[in-house]
Amino acid sequence: MLRSFSVKNFKGFKDWVTLDLSKVKNYEFNPEGVKNGLINKALIYGYNCTGKSNLALAIMDIILHLTDQNKTINLYNNYLNADNSVSLAEFSYSFQFNESILEYKYGKSDFKTLVYESLSIDNNELIQYDRRVNHQLKIDLPGTETLNKNLDQIKISVLKYIKSNAVLDESKNVLLLMDFFYFIDNMLLFWQLDTRGYQGYSFGNSDMLSEIIETNHFEDFKESLKKAGLDFNIDFELNNDKYTVYFLFENEKINFWEIASTGMKSFTLFYYWLQQIQYEKNPPLFVIMDEFDAFYHSGLARFIVKKIKEINNCQFILTTHDTSIMTNELLRPDCYFLMYKGRIQSVAESTDKDLREAHNLEKMYRADVFNE
Repeated sequence: MLRSFSVKNFKGFKDWVTLDLSKVKNYEFNPEGVKNGLINKALIYGYNCTGKSNLALAIMDIILHLTDQNKTINLYNNYLNADNSVSLAEFSYSFQFNESILEYKYGKSDFKTLVYESLSIDNNELIQYDRRVNHQLKIDLPGTETLNKNLDQIKISVLKYIKSNAVLDESKNVLLLMDFFYFIDNMLLFWQLDTRGYQGYSFGNSDMLSEIIETNHFEDFKESLKKAGLDFNIDFELNNDKYTVYFLFENEKINFWEIASTGMKSFTLFYYWLQQIQYEKNPPLFVIMDEFDAFYHSGLARFIVKKIKEINNCQFILTTHDTSIMTNELLRPDCYFLMYKGRIQSVAESTDKDLREAHNLEKMYRADVFNE
């Protein structure tokens, strides 16, 4: 699981900004928001232009050089902070696997050009490479003794180079490194704002509704729409090996995508990825939903949060503007994060008050109780 993340000089983040998911409080209600001592379900609030979408892109930057999964490169234009003269964006990740802490740090001059990398497990640095100093890789992993460590001709990530070229022994640290690669391969960011898109987890594109049908989840999809307050009569046909979903009316049928509301399209996207999380053999382990409720009524937004609370095997980060779902009925104060320019902290850490289950968090937020 992701334990914490920090970024500096990337897009709107001039100085270091940290999202810390390890500061768990002793709340007894809504335990689904926490797993293994880490925040497992996080909602991030922030005014416009505070950097919520850029934070999502920053967290997912790691997949650009470590995985072959789907990437949306155009989102990484204007990579460096425009107010900073330093030509290096820096990223720091802390992951928790079992009882061990794996830390991965790197700097880039643009989305594809790595300048330095380092990886530590339990404060023991195992991999270190800095092109600003020399081209010599420093590595302390069994199975890499004969690996070429002069990397002046190597342009890819040194971690990816090690994974592809070394025959690693199955030591504790190597197994943790493999857990790390597996986790990164199964990170996912998706959104439906001006356009619908995703990056991470898989490669290529698929027809969402066709996959829902082919995996025998169409009836469940209809039932989920109904529970979400989107109760319409829909069905599908198979013509020329292609599925088409229709709205059924008294006198005619109309293609689903032609008249579905933006909210229904957004919910369909959520349902599609929910099926991947629940039923795929290698499901997403970490999901960011950017502006997840942009086209939802607050009731539908609540429905979505309740659905993700049911999922224990995936860590979720949702960005939102909807203060009506900042409530202890859904999650808990250490799961709600407030994002300001240069600072991210949980509601629980934003006040000296002893927050209890009965407190109205939305009312307190609107009254600026959490400004400190």
